[in-house]
Amino acid sequence: MITSRWAAAPARTASPRRRGAVLERAILDAALEQLGTVGWKGLTMEGVAAGAQTGKAAVYRRWPSKEDLVADALRAGLPGVAEAPDLGAVREDLLEVCRRVRDAMFSRPGSALLSVIHECDPEEAERLHTVIVTGVVEPTLEVLRKVLNRGINRGEVRPDAVDDYVLDVIPAMMMYRSKMCTSEWSDRELEEMIDRLMVPLLRATGP
Repeated sequence: MITSRWAAAPARTASPRRRGAVLERAILDAALEQLGTVGWKGLTMEGVAAGAQTGKAAVYRRWPSKEDLVADALRAGLPGVAEAPDLGAVREDLLEVCRRVRDAMFSRPGSALLSVIHECDPEEAERLHTVIVTGVVEPTLEVLRKVLNRGINRGEVRPDAVDDYVLDVIPAMMMYRSKMCTSEWSDRELEEMIDRLMVPLLRATGP
């Protein structure tokens, strides 16, 4: 059988053009990916556009600067520590909080956040300060406060042991040792921190 040269060619399926929230989500995801791989200093609007498979103009229409884009990417992607655990003992509750913080630190959004914290100059960091405080610092401290107050009610924690300095100990230790000692915070390391530092610090005095 002779096929006519005028026969219709098979139709090509065009890839759907992304718009609105779908495109914005792709751009924000690409920004987080860039932060986690090339860091704050290596991130460019062009690189984000390429990662999102869109044009540079589509990025600039929505975010006029790198700081604006990163702020929204962090807001959209930062994992929360959820509700305060209640496992029946303050030691176990603190360990569970630490595991959640560790998992968040080593997630893709967590890596993006660390690159911002470690690489931004003071002026750039100031623009992102509110995002970091409201999205990460305050929720983590609130969970820790609930855990310790519950420990006070159970008689495990001294009432005078809970203050702003004590609440800062776990986040500060985890951040410092991750950056300066490249610690990945194994379960054993978390247990040692809680048993050797937090439990003695918080322990209620006997009768």
